[in-house]
Amino acid sequence: MARRLKKKVKYSLIIIIFILLGYIFFSTYNYLSSKKEIPKEEPSNEEVIPKKEEEIIEELPYESILNDNGIFSTFYEEAYNLLETMSLDEKISQIFLVRVPKENEISIIEEYQFGGYLLFGKDVNNITKEDLINKINSFQTVSKIPSIIAIDEEGGTISRIRTNPNLVEEPFSSPMDLYKEGGLPLIEEDLIRKNNLLTELGINLNIAPVVDISSPDSFIYKRTLGEDANTTSIYASKVIEVSKQSKVSYVLKHFPGYGDNIDTHTGIAIDNRTLDELKEKDFLPFISGINSGAECILVNHNIMTNIEDNMPASLSKEVHNILRNDLSYTGIIITDDLYMDAIKKYQENPSIKALLAGNDMIIITDYITGINEIKEAINNNTIDINILNKAVLRILAWKYYKGLL
Repeated sequence: MARRLKKKVKYSLIIIIFILLGYIFFSTYNYLSSKKEIPKEEPSNEEVIPKKEEEIIEELPYESILNDNGIFSTFYEEAYNLLETMSLDEKISQIFLVRVPKENEISIIEEYQFGGYLLFGKDVNNITKEDLINKINSFQTVSKIPSIIAIDEEGGTISRIRTNPNLVEEPFSSPMDLYKEGGLPLIEEDLIRKNNLLTELGINLNIAPVVDISSPDSFIYKRTLGEDANTTSIYASKVIEVSKQSKVSYVLKHFPGYGDNIDTHTGIAIDNRTLDELKEKDFLPFISGINSGAECILVNHNIMTNIEDNMPASLSKEVHNILRNDLSYTGIIITDDLYMDAIKKYQENPSIKALLAGNDMIIITDYITGINEIKEAINNNTIDINILNKAVLRILAWKYYKGLL
């Protein structure tokens, strides 16, 4: 009886030992398995972190300008610091180059703080030199950030001050007439005289020269040099070089080349030239001007069907990509006037399209609509705030470069 009891105890102990060993084995296995699963979670966490970092980079594209070694790059840091202090309204106003209103021009620029004012004939006719200087000084006095004061003074048919003998005794001739009479030396002499007058008046931007290549029967021809692409390229370079000796900046126009198209002041111009044709001829003066340090380029309203067939060049992202990427241009891009029929009769929300396309400054008459369009688009995320920041950063750096700030 005692022997049987001992056997039962012995077997019971063996069973208990096996149960304990099994428990220890399975507990250890589960523990080790759980430890092995931890590294499996790490890759998923690592995938999330870079994605967030990429989103942050995309939200701050304007900072990439700081590294582009562009024409205004010496002043990017100062411009960036100023930009960081500005309100949304102040930023939006900087991108507009506004046609001077018919009345209350001083109080209006004081209220809106535009990037600049554009003078037309009505603003300079029947006024003494002293009064015009005082008026322009008044614009600057009320501007927290000094303004671009611009004018179209090409000479010849487009000369805003030629009809006012109080401002200029001898009207400025067209580049075409000057070149035929005395070549580039006479053009340089004329530019120096023009720059001296504009500087005296307080005008710091001349929306000239026209560096388009066209034929004698075309709309734009009389405003051009009237020569081939190579000669016009030399002319473009000369204008920019001479401008650097003054406080007046010049604007190469009308990218990507006006050609023989109709007047976009009064209708839509359709341009069917190929990109290769433009590269072989029309781009050359712009490239030459860029190489000489062109600060501004103006884009026309022609629809370039072989670049972007449903949008005027001034509102076309593809056209601007060519200028920025293919031609490596880092200066200011300006639209042609949005008041022209090619835009105002056929385009809705042109200010939004202009900014999205890549323009830095927008020439406009209806500034209230333009400002409201941009502000609403930013608030509803149609426009990324950093697209605006990028444009304003360039404008501020340009103003530092010009010595205005």
